[in-house]
Amino acid sequence: MYKVKIKRMKIDEHMSALDLVREMDASGVFCAGSLARALDIFVEMVSDPDVKVFLGIAGALVPAGLGGLFADLIREGFVDVIVSTGANITHDIIEAFGEHHQRGISGNDSELRSQGINRIYDAYVSDKAFMTFEERIQQIFRDIDVEKRKGGITVSELMTEIGKRLEDENSFVKAAADKGVSIFCPAITDSILGLQAWLFSQLNPLKIDVLEDLHKIIGLAYENKKSGAIILGGGFPKNHILQTMLITGRGFDYAIQITLDRPESGGLSGATLSEACSWGKLKSDAKSVDVIADVTIAFPLLVAAAKEKLKG
Repeated sequence: MYKVKIKRMKIDEHMSALDLVREMDASGVFCAGSLARALDIFVEMVSDPDVKVFLGIAGALVPAGLGGLFADLIREGFVDVIVSTGANITHDIIEAFGEHHQRGISGNDSELRSQGINRIYDAYVSDKAFMTFEERIQQIFRDIDVEKRKGGITVSELMTEIGKRLEDENSFVKAAADKGVSIFCPAITDSILGLQAWLFSQLNPLKIDVLEDLHKIIGLAYENKKSGAIILGGGFPKNHILQTMLITGRGFDYAIQITLDRPESGGLSGATLSEACSWGKLKSDAKSVDVIADVTIAFPLLVAAAKEKLKG
């Protein structure tokens, strides 16, 4: 048992993101303290060339404006593997096609429906955006080599094919294709992208091989010396990332989870990382932290502070 004095934070108008997180570290408790610990883990993880970093993306993070941040992390070499919900991929592609998410729209949900507007908490996307998405994504499906579609294309290969045909530099799907970073989405059918793939398959050859992607991601886990996980929001991307280590028998060396969910219901998104240790998904001596906070607030601050620390 040891005692460390909690210091009072000092905030001024000249502070950088790193300065602010350092003040949080000085207090060292509650969510501020956990975010400061996440910074140390993040910097150590991405600085070690032996560590392969897996990023899990769940929740409406692209509609919230984080898509460009993910693209930057990929291009700057912070991320090696991505597991995402189909919804975040869909919304990333919608923006790459020139459509936009909007804010500040008023009206109740029945009125929004009559106007062709879909609500995601306080972000909005129009039916027109999905019409553009349907037209453009169907064309991309047609552009993919028919023999590849017939033989069984994995979701990660499909993401690469789509990414190669996008022009928006802020798209994380494009960035991943450009940098050779695999995007996995085992629940692709639970998204508009999955629905569009199904519609295409009704009149055209398209076979999606999900099991081969499992083989691929486990292979990626086997081939690296150390592994780190950044889990945003939990969801199925969390388990899909963590379960890769069950086959290797090693467990993750580093892990950061940012979530607002609670553990009492037994749901995965609220489960602590120490619980994953009981399954062998994290090493018993893994450097890990649970940050109970809104991803849209905590993660940009974490990345800004990390980039500043790594630069200096």
